[in-house]
Parts: sequence; structure tokens; C-alpha cells
Amino acid sequence: MLTILGFAMIATFLVLIMMKKMSPIAALVLIPALFCVAVGQGAKLGDYVIDGVGNLAPTAAMLMFAIVYFGVMIDVGLFDPIVRGILRFCKADPMRIVVGTAVLAAIVSLDGDGSTTFMITVSAMYPLYKRLKMSLVVMTGVAATANGVMNTLPWGGPTARAATALKLDAGDIFVPMIPALGVGLLAVIVLAVVLGRRERKRLGFLTLDEAVIQEPETVLVGAGGGSDRTRKTSGGAGTGTDAEPEPEAAADRDADDDEGFKGLDPNRATLRPKLYWFNAGLTVALLTAMIMELMPIPVLFLLGAALALTVNFPHMPDQRARIAAHADNVLNVSGMVFAAAVFTGVLSGTGMVEHMADWLVGAIPDGMGPHMAIITGILSVPLTYFMSNDGFYFGVVPVLAEAGAAHGVSPLEIARASLVGQPLHMSSPLVPAVYVLVGMAKVEFGDHTRFTVKWAALTSLVVLCAGLLFGII
Repeated sequence: MLTILGFAMIATFLVLIMMKKMSPIAALVLIPALFCVAVGQGAKLGDYVIDGVGNLAPTAAMLMFAIVYFGVMIDVGLFDPIVRGILRFCKADPMRIVVGTAVLAAIVSLDGDGSTTFMITVSAMYPLYKRLKMSLVVMTGVAATANGVMNTLPWGGPTARAATALKLDAGDIFVPMIPALGVGLLAVIVLAVVLGRRERKRLGFLTLDEAVIQEPETVLVGAGGGSDRTRKTSGGAGTGTDAEPEPEAAADRDADDDEGFKGLDPNRATLRPKLYWFNAGLTVALLTAMIMELMPIPVLFLLGAALALTVNFPHMPDQRARIAAHADNVLNVSGMVFAAAVFTGVLSGTGMVEHMADWLVGAIPDGMGPHMAIITGILSVPLTYFMSNDGFYFGVVPVLAEAGAAHGVSPLEIARASLVGQPLHMSSPLVPAVYVLVGMAKVEFGDHTRFTVKWAALTSLVVLCAGLLFGII
């Protein structure tokens, strides 16, 4: 019964948010509460929620102070050169912009933290997408999928969990997987090219005058000089594509179009050009400390945000103004994380996760034992989407490894195969970082999910096939 109710709870949540019948925060709270009552454990709901909040509280704290920190860095102009550099490279070509999104997300993902990756990527790319009226779900989908591939780095989380759960060395798991993951990253780049071509067909091939790079408030000029924004190609005028599920009305986009380049305004009062190298050094030091795990990430961002505010804005009114400017993002993201704590708390506390995992493992025929590595790779795609990484790697993977060992399948193969689902995992409603992504990009979570799932799942299968081809899995 718990198995059926577990799947039903997840399905209900996904259907309601994808159909926009409920907001993600409301769905994350009310649906698990109802199902908790349905399984006869309503009296324990408070305990489950407190447990869930306790587990996610460090993540919420990290996100709160990380948003303030990177918000301040955007305000003072740290990322302006990056955006200008991307402008010069992309030349307002939608295809180049989407490819640039994938490359930037992959590079920034080297720090091992999804939230940081999304904050930096969206900060740099959002102005381009808004100004050119490109699909924002393309940006979130490509960024999340690229980050998912890179999330398999030993310091990213899943590899370390797999190593811990199976008592293996993280290097032995990850290093042989590099060729397959490289193919996965190449698949993301190819996906970016395909989606970028769709956007180019929809919008036209745009050109960006050099003056726009130096004067961001200048309007875009079409190649023929006749349009104030774009020149449509013959195949793109008025045609929609799968690249955008139209989460926003055209009127809404036009209303905040100019908002897109505010982050590049060369005359904004918050710029601190004399402190540029201090801010750059502070950011590098912060990311280095994260990678080296010198302190817990929430503590690092708390210290970093306090230092950034104090040095860049020594006057109290200015500090309050900066905090207030980013309060909406902080509230939205932290609220989403604590709401997700209700969902994960009920899912784990009621035993639904364990029953779902046992049912899936038990459904595997005995004759498939010698192919347990392939089965693990396939199962990792849906399971890491519907479960937390902790639940999957500490609850399911050891069972799969034990079943595989009985048929001569190495635990290393099981561990490597378990990493396959990460491209899709990064868009899971149970991953706090995805709410940073959609929140900063002003994209509905349901729209992001509907657009991204198919591409991320395809990328996961590409990684699996590559692992089989190279004899890694």
C-alpha cells in the first residue's frame, strides 16, 4: 500500500504543478500532508516535517546567504565583463547564446555546487535571453542538464555517496567514467546547438552593434537596420516551436524587456570598479574554500556575504538597501526549500521511499542478474528524479550491488552505473538548487519540468550507452 501511495503522491504533485493547478510551494506542503493522513500517520506529520526541515536547514541557510553574496557581486559589477565577453562571442546569435549557456554552466559546475552554478549562469545569461526575447526554459533546461552531467564530480555529491555506500574509492568510480561523461557533455552541447537553431529559426539571425556592448541600454538593431529588435528569417516569423512552452504572455515579456540589461548598466550607483579585484579575489577564495571543504558551505557564504556587504557598502543604509533588493529571491528560494522539506520528510518518515525501492528491486527478474549494472543505470534515471540522492545511494544502490554480486557483477560497475541519472536528477523537485534556477530565471517550475525532462533523460541514456560502449559499465 505504501508503495502505491508513494508513487501516487509523486505523480499527483507533478501533474498538479505541470498543469499549473497549484503553486510548487503549496503542492510541496499540502499534497504530502494529505497523503500522510491517508496512510494513517497524520499524528506524526509534525515529526516528519521537523525532521525534513532539520535535514534541509543547512541547505536553506546556504542558499539564503549565497543569493545575497552573488546578488551583491552582480550589483558591484563582478560579472559585467563576463556578460560583455559573451555578448561579443555570441553576436546576438540565439544558437551561440544557448551553446554559451551550456559551456558556462559546465565550467562553473567545476565548483561542485549546483546552486552556485545556477546563480552565476543565470546572472550572466539572463540579460541576453530577455533582451532578445529568447525562451527562458531553454536556458534553464540546458543549464540544469549540463550541471547534471558535471554533478558526478567526486566533490559534487553522488560519486562520494556511491563510494561511501559501497565502501569504494571515489577515484576508482569516477576516473573510468570520464569518457562516458565526456560524451554526455558533448550530447548537451549538441542539444544546445539543436535548441539554439530552433530559437534562431523562431527569432531570426540577430546582430548586435558594438555600441550595445559598450552601452547596454542601446536598443538592438536588425541586420538590415530596419527593426528595433530583430530581423526574422523566412522560416521563423510567427512560428512557435517545442523550444518554448510559452510560460509567459507576450505582453508580460515586453513589459519587462528593458529589465534584462539592467545588470549591465554602466552607470548604476552600485558599481564598485575600484574594488573589482578584491571582489574577484574574494569569490575565487570562497569557491576554493568550498572545493577544499575548509568550512561548511553555509558558513562560507555567511562569512562571504557579510564581508562583501561590509567592504562594498560600508554605510548601513546602503547595506540595508542591498539586502532588501534581493529579499524577494531569498524568500522565494528559502520558502521553496522548507516546503520541499515537508515533501521529503513525509516521503521518508512514512516509509514510502523504502517500500518503493524494495518494490522496484523485487520486480527485477532473477534472469536479469548478470545485467544488473545496466538495470542500475536505467533505474537511476527515474529513481534519482523521484528520490533524494541520499535515499537512492544509501537505500537502493547497496541492494542493487548485493543482487549484482550474486551474479558476478562488480560493485564498481554498479556504482558507475548509478551516476547515469544525474542529468535528470538536477531538475528533480527534491533538489533545492533547481528552485534557485527557476526563481532567478523567472520560469514556472512546471514549465521547466515539462521542457527539460525529455532532454535530460535522453542525455542520461547517452551516458549509459557510452559507458557500455567503452566497457565501463
